[in-house]
Amino acid sequence: MNFLKQSNTTGDIQNWLATDGLNFAINVGVFLIILLIGSIVIGIAKKVLRSSLQKSGKISAILEKFLVDVTGRILWIVVLMIGLGQLGIDIGPMIAALGVAGFVIGFALQESLGNLAAGLMLLINEPFKAGDFVEAGGHAGVIRELNLMSTVMTTGDNKRITIPNSGIWGSAIVNYSANDTRRVDMVVGIGYGDDIGAAMKIIQGIVDNHPKILKDPAVTIAVSELADSSVNMVVRPWVNTPDYWGVYFDFHRDVKEKLDAAGIEIPFPQMDVHHHGLPQQS
Repeated sequence: MNFLKQSNTTGDIQNWLATDGLNFAINVGVFLIILLIGSIVIGIAKKVLRSSLQKSGKISAILEKFLVDVTGRILWIVVLMIGLGQLGIDIGPMIAALGVAGFVIGFALQESLGNLAAGLMLLINEPFKAGDFVEAGGHAGVIRELNLMSTVMTTGDNKRITIPNSGIWGSAIVNYSANDTRRVDMVVGIGYGDDIGAAMKIIQGIVDNHPKILKDPAVTIAVSELADSSVNMVVRPWVNTPDYWGVYFDFHRDVKEKLDAAGIEIPFPQMDVHHHGLPQQS
């Protein structure tokens, strides 16, 4: 009986090869050719789209990458559907099955879909672009990448942080690089016995002589507080955004050196303790 079954199976295969084998081989060959041509066409389409977006100058690098990637994936789906149709596969039931599967997967992956929606909102509203220094999602760093599910940033000490997009979109976003200029807010304290006018003149000289501090808007130098141990003055110059930290560090060193040279004290917190003595015991 086994021999008869094997003979029947072999005969069926031979009959299939004789009748349909050639057509199937041709269809497979056409399928592979469709994939090859599709790959070439998709590559060209992505290059053309990328070039057009870059020439427009209105699309950020992050949104450009997203649009090119999505276009490439959609075109690949179209190519695969054409190729499967050439193999004689009915794609109608497949599409229906994918729809049902998509509903089930979407219900199971609600959080992931939330990240996807947040990613789309970030791409559309564009609160930042690649290279911006931002504070978002409880972290601060330079934006390196934004994809459909997460945002990647690098911290000042070169740590790579990947944050789900829902955590970014659902929080306040502070973009320190969005504007061309920034104000540097600093506080200088002097002793109560020191000359306020002389200290302000020294600070004004430091500001005027620094090459990276802008003349317009004008710097603000004013007494802001009579604190416990010092008279505090605010110093608020304006700089180009990339020069912020350089000016911040330079000013604090310069003001310390020049106030010391002028004999003006920069006091530190201190407390006076008055001892009245204890009553003597008889």
